[in-house]
Amino acid sequence: MRAAIFRNGEIVVDEMPEPKPDAGQVLVKSLACGICGSDLHARKHAHRMVELARHFPGRNPMDLSRDVVFGHEFCCEVLDCGPGTTGRFKAGTKVCSLPALLTPEGPQGIGYSNDNVGAYAERLLLSEALLLEVPNGLAAEHAALTEPLAVGVHAVAKANIRGDEVPLVIGCGPVGLAVIAALKIRGLHPIVAADYSPARRALAEKLGADVVVDPARSQPYATWAEHAQMSPEEKAARPPLQALLPALKPALIFECVGVPGLIQQVFEGAPRDARIVVVGVCMETDRSEPMLGILKELNVQYVLGYTPEEFAYSLRLIAEGQVDAASMVTATVGIDGVAKAFADLANPEAHTKIIVEPWR
Repeated sequence: MRAAIFRNGEIVVDEMPEPKPDAGQVLVKSLACGICGSDLHARKHAHRMVELARHFPGRNPMDLSRDVVFGHEFCCEVLDCGPGTTGRFKAGTKVCSLPALLTPEGPQGIGYSNDNVGAYAERLLLSEALLLEVPNGLAAEHAALTEPLAVGVHAVAKANIRGDEVPLVIGCGPVGLAVIAALKIRGLHPIVAADYSPARRALAEKLGADVVVDPARSQPYATWAEHAQMSPEEKAARPPLQALLPALKPALIFECVGVPGLIQQVFEGAPRDARIVVVGVCMETDRSEPMLGILKELNVQYVLGYTPEEFAYSLRLIAEGQVDAASMVTATVGIDGVAKAFADLANPEAHTKIIVEPWR
């Protein structure tokens, strides 16, 4: 079968062996797979990923001298079932799954593995126990956005929302947009979102942002403060010592960029007692001033991935039309177009989410 393969630091197209389902596994055809920002980071910082994986016993880091097939945001079609499966997913069923295989040695990731190919290949293996049938005739390219939406749903869940906060989302790429959509579902308003890209600011509004900020023109934290003013009743209800502080509602800041320096910028701009959720994946060594966090009593929560329940919930949100996932898709390519797509995604005005369709 054909696949877009990460080899010697580049994305190349080549043939590779057909996968054969083992116990509890199903063979599927890759219908659609999103190119994730983590894939772009992995291509550039693969050695760093391998180095950090050693901090997690039991996790097998990629061997960069061998081929790797990325692709963990996918929708697939069932082709065949291996031994020990129930057969509840018939051939032709359209499915999504967490990007993991259940093995006797424990769960193994799909997409950043030498052994478990991702969905930039024509076919791959999934665990029957993790499959979710795609409902409502949802298009494969939209069902493939379940995984990135689940990242936003999880980030918002980990924020432990009380209901009185005013959120600020820094960065309106796919992760930031997923966070905005999840905040809208939770009914938390006004949602303030900041991004340099006009195209992404427009998408942020479409997915639920109430206020969008161009950091080149306005300071995001100042704009946030304008929309976080307490009511006269809230001001009057504050204890005496708190009355000495700015009369602002609680801040809930989502860092959705993942580049060095962003956390420090958030520390500098955040108001006292802000809760900061770090969703962006920075794969480089970064630095920040702990004393800023101490003086402001900031609360910082790092997040990764999602739970199986959040994944299933995200699929339902898309299928039921509660999240306009289609608006995030800016192009589709076949296997031969993956390498160019990686380069094209550097331009936020041109693309937000490119979907790989390996069958093309």
